[in-house]
Amino acid sequence: MAERGLRLFTIPPHRAFADALVAGLRRRTDADPLALARATVLLPNNRAVRAVTDAFVRASGGGLLLPRLVALGDPEAGETLGAALDPADGEPIPPAVDPYRRRLTLARLVGEERRAAGQPVNAGEAVRLAGELQRTLDQLLVEEVSPAELRGIDLDDNLSEHWARALATFSVVLDRWPEELARLGCIDAADRRGRLLERAERRWRQAPPGGLVCAAGVSDSAPAVARLLRRVAELPSGLVVFAGLDLAMDEEEWAALGPHKPDPETRLARPSIETHPQFHLKLLLERMGAVRGEVKAWREAGGRDADPARARAIANALAPAAFTGRWTDLPAADRRLTGVMAAELATPAEEAQAVALALRGALEAPGRTAALVTPDRALARRVAAHLGRWGIQADDTAGRPLSILPPGTLLLLLAEAAAQRWSPLPLLALLKHPLVQSGDARLAWLDGVRAMDRQLRGPRPATGLEGIGSALRGVAASFWSEAADCLSPLERTYGDGAQPLGTLLACLRETAQALCGDALWAGPAGRAAAEFLSSLETEAPHGPALVDPDEVAPMLRVLLDEVAVRPPQGGHPRLAIYGLIEARLQSADLFVLAGLNEGTWPGKPAPDPWLAPPIRAKLGLPGLERRVGIAAHDFAQGLGAPDVLITRARRDAGSPALASRLWLRLQAMAGERFERAFELEGWTRALDRAADHLPAGRPAPLPHKHLRPLAINVTEVDRLKADPYAFYARRVLKLLSLDPVDADPSAAWRGSAVHDILEQWWVQDRCAVAALKPRAEQMLRDESTHPLMRALWQPRLMEAIDWIARRVATHAEEGREVVSAEGKGSIELHGVTLTGRYDRIDRCNDGGLAIIDYKTGKAPSTTAVREGYSLQLGLLGIIAERGGFADAEGYATAFEYWSLAKSRDGFGSMTSPCDPAGKANKILTEEFTAVAERRFQEVVGRWLTGEEAFTAKLHPEYAPYAEYDQLMRRDEWYGRD
Repeated sequence: MAERGLRLFTIPPHRAFADALVAGLRRRTDADPLALARATVLLPNNRAVRAVTDAFVRASGGGLLLPRLVALGDPEAGETLGAALDPADGEPIPPAVDPYRRRLTLARLVGEERRAAGQPVNAGEAVRLAGELQRTLDQLLVEEVSPAELRGIDLDDNLSEHWARALATFSVVLDRWPEELARLGCIDAADRRGRLLERAERRWRQAPPGGLVCAAGVSDSAPAVARLLRRVAELPSGLVVFAGLDLAMDEEEWAALGPHKPDPETRLARPSIETHPQFHLKLLLERMGAVRGEVKAWREAGGRDADPARARAIANALAPAAFTGRWTDLPAADRRLTGVMAAELATPAEEAQAVALALRGALEAPGRTAALVTPDRALARRVAAHLGRWGIQADDTAGRPLSILPPGTLLLLLAEAAAQRWSPLPLLALLKHPLVQSGDARLAWLDGVRAMDRQLRGPRPATGLEGIGSALRGVAASFWSEAADCLSPLERTYGDGAQPLGTLLACLRETAQALCGDALWAGPAGRAAAEFLSSLETEAPHGPALVDPDEVAPMLRVLLDEVAVRPPQGGHPRLAIYGLIEARLQSADLFVLAGLNEGTWPGKPAPDPWLAPPIRAKLGLPGLERRVGIAAHDFAQGLGAPDVLITRARRDAGSPALASRLWLRLQAMAGERFERAFELEGWTRALDRAADHLPAGRPAPLPHKHLRPLAINVTEVDRLKADPYAFYARRVLKLLSLDPVDADPSAAWRGSAVHDILEQWWVQDRCAVAALKPRAEQMLRDESTHPLMRALWQPRLMEAIDWIARRVATHAEEGREVVSAEGKGSIELHGVTLTGRYDRIDRCNDGGLAIIDYKTGKAPSTTAVREGYSLQLGLLGIIAERGGFADAEGYATAFEYWSLAKSRDGFGSMTSPCDPAGKANKILTEEFTAVAERRFQEVVGRWLTGEEAFTAKLHPEYAPYAEYDQLMRRDEWYGRD
């Protein structure tokens, strides 16, 4: 065998790998069906198995017996070897530890170690750290580095302190984890995979298989994989086929990639260029004990092949940085990218639109296939949604995280709502979830939830199910009694404090079942959720002993993010959406390589929280940037399709984006030959763009006279005069703005709270000075009072309350007494009913009435009053003078604003919109009601009893509220006229 040499081949990027591979295998078996059936083909993953299966079907034109196709798998992708390499007659290899048992056990050990070190972590953080920990451990196992070797590393002085801290937690792996595995009778999945590969290599060395054995497209450079590939290449009927190994690269460039041997004197090695797309293939060759000269080009073509010159141009574009200076001397043929076009869009939304258009265009040609390849799953989902507008179903074969699918979001909402003691925002999101009561009772359920929604607007009510119930009335209260029955078991469980994780998960599952029924577990996502919860509950005893209920939601989110739900078959047969792993060895007539921004493709190297880069290098672990080189290799392979479109967006969701280094390399090398898809970019922008921009004009509705309201409150007069359209929307259209759910206390809400205190002070205490402060303190102690009120507003409120008490006491000494508070009344005035509510009315010592309005902010300015605004006190005086208030009648001689805002002397001040002598350009007090009536008559005569249009923002300087700005389309016309 040594004389025969190794049978190593490569299929260049410009050829369709799976089709070319199948053509070559059929030729090597002389198209003998039985010889082909006896063959074994080792492939990198399950998606590659499917691609090769489809290629065999295409090549056969009918039925055939397939060879055994074995996915070697990747521990980081969660795949394992099948029974193909684990014969029944061999010594059994211990089973792999269950993934969730491993994760939870490591989380428990991490938590215990952190607590012992005085750095306790919650369960969610412990689970996250356990995930990082097991990834580091897997890398050690794959690279066959014993964790014990870490203790013998000679640390640099500048790393010693850092490494000592990291090693304190990493000792969980060094000391306790092997003991846990031994107790469980299991081994790590990565360890089991390595043992299976070793067994296969040893078995084939002792007894070579009778049929053909081919390892195709495997790029994993792990030592166990390299030894197996070496054995396959030495078999009499074995061959190894690489994907995209560059045979034409200059020897100087090839040698520069590394890995390099240490210098004899300094014992330091030059850094390898791990970001190069050929580095991992070169490393694999070296670990196989082979050299590039032994690799031959695969003779057979694939059928969907690009121009051979494409492969040379790709290699030149991705040359090591030190050799890019040669681009200027390259002949035109070596820089030509015929068939490759680039589209640069403004936003990710535009990019998704452009990709969808390109894919749809490919489907217009009979038999033409197309595929999108992107590491950006959000972009992939957007593209699938855009294709749906044309009735094209395209499923993302990379899957979607369970955390964003309905069953996952329901479990997270349920855990978060319970942890927040059923605060309105997560509670309403939970009750409105599409899986809750999804059957015939759905409409009635939603009616109840909407009734709840209306009543829970504004600041948060008291916590707990009972607190929510106390804030509801009528239909909402009846509905809530039914909904609360489903949630009460979970509330009781969460109220018991820290408990075993299994208890919390079981209660969460039962509550979800009560809300949703079996619909929760239906479909691929539902089955994945059921399997997830079942596995987690089963393995929960191996995790942390006690878990705080508040930590369940973040822990579930970490775990659900890692569960990929792949769609069932049924999408368009000529269209596919792939992730980078899924795209390997795939082929199509058109490849769209999307998301070419730095940080996306290639992605940012994930930091290792346990091992510093120098330590990783000393251990022989892959550098953190190795994945950049693998992503570059995926890009190079994707560029080999007959037609290629590469796309990027100039900005992401929040900021400008940098073009990927891969995009920039192509652009720099190709120069003017870097062909832009300007036509596609134009179509993308034109697809949803109106032909003409026709902005709306300033609205001025003119309703019939009988539709105009003939009743108005004193607080609405300013709105009618300054912004007639807002009055029209509120009173004619009856569109009332809603407060946000779980809102922070607004100025209006604070004002209502103060009025409630003062109203109770009058009703219960008849304005006894000593009773006012206890009233305010009682309101602040109430459980329904928003925490922000207590924390931020309490000091100023109490100081202002003290000011009111002192002021009232002073007035009492002067002979002025409180007549009534928080009353209301109405009169007929100029053809309309004028209604009003006063805060307080005092009887002055001269027998006249003082009309008082409490303000939590500043009082109106004199200028506003002079302009005819802020005349509420004058209108209230008119109502009092004409007998509209049952408890207060007389002539109004004083009008006062009692402001609780900060003044020069602290909190609390009294101002008046008028003055007996007309000082400071104020209206005379004796004329104030007459001025108010005259202004009121003008307003009523124009819009209520008259026929003037309700023009929007007639006087915007006195129309500060914006709740109807969107309805009036303000931004389209404001400022243009």
